Amino acid sequence: MGPYKVKVVISANVIELEPPRTVNISPVVNISRVKQYVEQVDSQRKEAPQPVIIKGEEEWEMEKILNKRKVRGKDKFLVQWKGFIAEGDTWESRENLENAGDLLREFKEEYGRDNREVR
Repeated sequence: MGPYKVKVVISANVIELEPPRTVNISPVVNISRVKQYVEQVDSQRKEAPQPVIIKGEEEWEMEKILNKRKVRGKDKFLVQWKGFIAEGDTWESRENLENAGDLLREFKEEYGRDNREVR
């Protein structure tokens, strides 16, 4: 979870974090539960990728579908976006994948034989 800013060091073993209000966790944690955030860096990329135009609308190009899960009875797919690092991966509903038929087929071929969700 995170990254979160450290609000205050309470003692040598305890700190208080600044999580967003939407996250329901205790802000006071033992230091053993915390590690320094290291941003992922893509050394190959010089500038941010640009969206492509599909049917007159801007869309980002998908690299690969990484996983699938059910949320409130609906399928959600973890999408790796072309030109973005792993921090940019997002969970998308099937409706958002209407132009990704080939990627859905590849995902089903790779993981379809196993009925369990890929973790």
